[in-house]
Amino acid sequence: MREIPPPSPAVVVGLDGSRQAITAALWAVDEAIDRDVPLRLLYAIEPQESGRFDCESVAHDFATADIAVRQAAMAIEATEQPVKIEVEIVQDRAVPALLTASHSAAMICIGAVGSSGPAARRIGSTAYGLLAHATCPVAIVRPEQRHLGQPGWVVTEFDDSADGSTPLRHALDEARLRKAPLHVIASWRPGFPDVQDAQTCAEGNKQAKANLERMLTNYRQMYPDVVIQSVAVPGNTVNYLARHADSIQLLVLGHHPSNELSAMTGPASYSSLDGLDCSLLIS
Repeated sequence: MREIPPPSPAVVVGLDGSRQAITAALWAVDEAIDRDVPLRLLYAIEPQESGRFDCESVAHDFATADIAVRQAAMAIEATEQPVKIEVEIVQDRAVPALLTASHSAAMICIGAVGSSGPAARRIGSTAYGLLAHATCPVAIVRPEQRHLGQPGWVVTEFDDSADGSTPLRHALDEARLRKAPLHVIASWRPGFPDVQDAQTCAEGNKQAKANLERMLTNYRQMYPDVVIQSVAVPGNTVNYLARHADSIQLLVLGHHPSNELSAMTGPASYSSLDGLDCSLLIS
């Protein structure tokens, strides 16, 4: 029996014919170029039910997939960026197809659900399936909504656990790639949450920020071209994201909950992601 070699590394974009998927493909161009790997456009055709094979439906499904892939490829080529485009059309459900791709992919990129109104902040079922089981970084891409003329922040939270440095390194790489400032959050808990006077808050912020600055010393030396701002936040870090939503372009979290922001990706907390209005990278 001849063994089939695994696919070569690539940045994989999940396509479904939507405008959001094309937005994800365009966002992923820089990721592929930075890693010197191809940009693979993956379209998953929902398999027909067993015993109900219909040649006409199969032909229609493949034609639909071909149109979606061509539209994404044309949008990428219009950027005139030096990226190699690969195409993969498979007969499988979207989540299993993307999870299979994640075993060799450098990153999986998909579009967020909805383009306007309340749906624009929702995370779809495909994204939830990937967040729980993908074996590579997953990016959920939203269209750029800001009109500030400056690159939006990349935001992450850092802690000193064994897994804490992984999201920070990815956030630093993204900030460098996108020429954006990086805000690193350190949260702290007041001794008495119901009593937070100005002096207690100031002292807590000062101590938390001092600890974070010590942790960031080596990273500042390794990434001298990235503007890194340490931010101390009392209590709920999600409130910080809400207050500065218009300034954030990308939030970088870890796969394994080790702090409050990363815990938002845990199975019991997926609904917390629906309030975000920026792109999300789970590293």
